[in-house]
Amino acid sequence: MPTPADVTLEATNNADTQVPTSLLDTFLLSLLAGFAAVFTPCVFPLVPVTVTMFLKRAESKGKGVITALWYSLSIILIYTIPTVILTSIFGDKILYSISTSAVSNLLFFLIFIVFGISLLGGFELQLPNKWANSVDGKASKGGFIGIFFMALTLVIVSFSCTGPLVGLLLGSTSSQGISLAPVLGMLGFSLGLALPFTVFALFPSMIKSLPRSGGWLNSVKVFFGFIELALAMKFLSNVDLIYHWGILDRDVFLSIWIVLFILMGMYLLGKLQFSHDSDLPYITLPRLFFAIAAFCFAVYMIPGLWGAPLKPLSGLIPPATTQDFNVLLTNNQAATNLTVNNSAAQPPKKLTDKLKLPFGLVGYFDLEEGMAAAKVLNKPIMLDFTGHSCANCRKMEEEVWSNPQVLQTLRNEFVIISLYTDERTELPLNEQYTNASGERITTIGEKNLDYQKEKFKFNAQPLYMFLDNNGNTLSDVRYGYDNNINKFLTHLNKVIAVYKERSK
Repeated sequence: MPTPADVTLEATNNADTQVPTSLLDTFLLSLLAGFAAVFTPCVFPLVPVTVTMFLKRAESKGKGVITALWYSLSIILIYTIPTVILTSIFGDKILYSISTSAVSNLLFFLIFIVFGISLLGGFELQLPNKWANSVDGKASKGGFIGIFFMALTLVIVSFSCTGPLVGLLLGSTSSQGISLAPVLGMLGFSLGLALPFTVFALFPSMIKSLPRSGGWLNSVKVFFGFIELALAMKFLSNVDLIYHWGILDRDVFLSIWIVLFILMGMYLLGKLQFSHDSDLPYITLPRLFFAIAAFCFAVYMIPGLWGAPLKPLSGLIPPATTQDFNVLLTNNQAATNLTVNNSAAQPPKKLTDKLKLPFGLVGYFDLEEGMAAAKVLNKPIMLDFTGHSCANCRKMEEEVWSNPQVLQTLRNEFVIISLYTDERTELPLNEQYTNASGERITTIGEKNLDYQKEKFKFNAQPLYMFLDNNGNTLSDVRYGYDNNINKFLTHLNKVIAVYKERSK
């Protein structure tokens, strides 16, 4: 029977209470991205022109405000409704498949490279002109339908600037395994993009305070171009990790980012110019501060080339286990070997040529192999449902597992079984099967994900579940990403207490 403390812990740690926090973060970040899109060359010049037109055409200020509100709502509907339809049709499974598929990640990588080069001035990306002309013709009819088509015209003509941000949102939110995340992402983005039109309609005098269009808008575009190139590496890294190519290890990845952000800083200081840039007679304070930030970020990443944790970037960069030379792993290697050699259980064998646990921890990557070791060692099992492309998994490891108390508890008190749900290694033919839904399970990742969904009714990662030696759960809490170290440590201690009580 669970104790009152267990019930309290479940109420505070249950994954159902963690998901809204993740969704809220998605919405807020998307909202900021929408605001940022307003200051791109494709959108910013249209804000005062559009709002002024609304107010002049309307018979009164009130009607002008209503027109602006409908215009803003139309932008939100144009971005959000297609996302709702797609996620309603395909659901969580297709989103997870997209986030872990080599094809989709390579496609996102190529899209971001193309968008990045375009934003740097290599060429101009535009949707077909006939689309914009056709929609613009319908917009001139007036009324609410005409205003809707005006909003659609804005979406189309601003594609070259907003497209990269939309692609980033869809690419990142699809990896969360929650169908609501992309919808909230598009809702937040479109709200941030549309809100200024309503605000300036309510307070038209503010239009005069807007800075004039000019060369600074192109600088914003180039700034986003460097960001796009940096983020493209993340999608290529996902494929590299899933298929164990070893091309984009952590040190190579960081080297590329360091160079990109140094170049960004040089550009902001006017030391690097492109053919379409305006002359820069002097450096403004905003450019100076953004340049300082770019250089500081590059300098911050340099120690990571030798194994520094870089915890704030743990969800974006490859794990430290992929690094050729890592001081921390080198220091922990002796402790790792000692633990294996002195263990009564068989050391892990399956997938150890491809997978490693962080911080020198010894763990298993096969359920049956880990269960057998747990019985020999008489220790509880921590199931670590994780993924190569799971950003929150890496953040949890760097922010929580790295804590000395947590690390000691995991190393001494548990048998860790890490089950990668996107591992593409083929199962032997005699282990392939058809699951209860009629799907053919042919890879280790599919098997691990199927086990997670069938046993725990949850398909997002990370997920930490705890079992006794007979495979029975020690806690009903579906513990997901939460960077509260004390909460996780408390949960581990509760699980240990339940295991010891059950073993009497």
